[in-house]
Amino acid sequence: MATGPVRLVVIGFCPVTTGRLEELCRRVRTLTDVDAVARALSGSFHLIAADDATTRVQGSVTGLRQVFHTRLGEVPIAADRADLLAVMTGAGIDAGALAARVVCGGMLPPPLGDRSVWAGVSTVAPDHCLLLEPGRAREARWWRAPDPERGLEAGAAALRSALINAVDGRWRPEGGLSADLSGGMDSTSLSFLAARHTPELLTFRWAEAEAGNDDAHFAVQAAGSLPDAHHLVVAQDELPPIFTDPGGLADAERPYLFPRTLARVRYTARLLAEHGSRGHLAGHGADELFSAFPGYLHRLARRHPLTAIRHLRGHRALSRWPRAAVLAQLVRASSPAQWWLTQAEQLTSPPPPRRAPALGWGLSPLRAPVWATDDAVAAAREALRATAEHAAPFAEDRGQHQYLTALRITAPAYRQVSRLFGAAGVALHQPYLDDRVVEAALAVRLHERVTPWRYKPLLAECMRGLVPEVVLGRTTKGDFSADVRAGRQRNLSALLEVFSDSVLADMGLVSPEALRAYLLTPHADISRDITTEKLLGCETWARAALKLQPLGKR
Repeated sequence: MATGPVRLVVIGFCPVTTGRLEELCRRVRTLTDVDAVARALSGSFHLIAADDATTRVQGSVTGLRQVFHTRLGEVPIAADRADLLAVMTGAGIDAGALAARVVCGGMLPPPLGDRSVWAGVSTVAPDHCLLLEPGRAREARWWRAPDPERGLEAGAAALRSALINAVDGRWRPEGGLSADLSGGMDSTSLSFLAARHTPELLTFRWAEAEAGNDDAHFAVQAAGSLPDAHHLVVAQDELPPIFTDPGGLADAERPYLFPRTLARVRYTARLLAEHGSRGHLAGHGADELFSAFPGYLHRLARRHPLTAIRHLRGHRALSRWPRAAVLAQLVRASSPAQWWLTQAEQLTSPPPPRRAPALGWGLSPLRAPVWATDDAVAAAREALRATAEHAAPFAEDRGQHQYLTALRITAPAYRQVSRLFGAAGVALHQPYLDDRVVEAALAVRLHERVTPWRYKPLLAECMRGLVPEVVLGRTTKGDFSADVRAGRQRNLSALLEVFSDSVLADMGLVSPEALRAYLLTPHADISRDITTEKLLGCETWARAALKLQPLGKR
């Protein structure tokens, strides 16, 4: 659209009328003015603006929609997929970036986690835009998270408005809308919001393998309040087990974070399509927005010490936090750069006490697994130290920084999930990751968004009156450990086969003997399965990447 010197295009989900977009564009005289347009639009989208000399490209603030760039000869080019640019330019694997993921795990935090595993392909940070100018490309920051200053009541009202707008925008006049209804607060809230305009909604959930998983109880309670909806529940014996087809690939953009459920997600998407779904609502992003990340306590202890003491007592009573480890973190004044340097130094150290919370600039300490080679650890250390040189907080408050970190870790993987659904003809909608929804949640005071006494209090207050109280008052979260254990046992031989001919081992990143012993060692819990899952994502990606590379770069 062009109503002045700047032309503007919106690509993705953006419930805006032509008239409203024209109104916003009339105020744009320079590319800097596009900041205001981006902040005024709802949804999740790419925004492209251009004047006579420069093109501005940006994605969403979570990284669900990202921008990548590189050079083709002397010309800077950009795309929404890193693997597309890699194929166009013949790029190889960035060995350092891949080593960091192999050693530190798939949940590697940004900015290192943002780094493309394709050599020469750069990732634009979600809070930045890309400026393509004659002969060069540069990045500029345009977005900052709101200061968390709203009280819970006002914040819940703002979040409610943003979520209603986000879900209403997904309404399909021709029908064909479905939604997850797991029994958890996240997906159940979306189902009830959608049922306001689509009472004949198709709801969906996987049945549970864990006898102690109470999702089914709450899902049945919720379904009873949606009498016109059609409820599809898939039994465990109908689902592909966890780790089915472990050599499968999500796509070649980046290592996939969730390969253990890859076959199950593909099956789900096909099943929904067969039942007439053309658009599906999922609760991805809600855990990242509403879960209790403890970093907020660091600033709270300095600004409101009495409140901090009450919260600390509550957390320690419920989670049995070790006193010494908590106090040591609370008194420590550090920077993101120091956090990265500490991870580099302690990469091969024993992990901290298991119940110790993360009150620093990361979500959890980074530790090398036993099967990582010395060369891989050395390369990962180098990457961690290089990251420290330019590390900066995403927000002043450590808690806010942790929320943004969590969003930026998982949002790109949710983009890959969207593609899996899209391949079956179903558009996956993730309203919690819409820009205005994210901003509304982040604007609430951290000590009211997080308390040791309530589960997801902000979302519960936001949905009060729309979602049954039995769901909003839930204090538990479904446990799927039994699914994981059963799937691992059934598919262990297939996992061993994948890693018996490991590309990562050929690259010198993994010790095959140590990895085989690791896989065959009895598991006390599913933590080893999670670690194996992230390695599997790296392995399947590396195999695909080698096939895409020109022969001379393999």
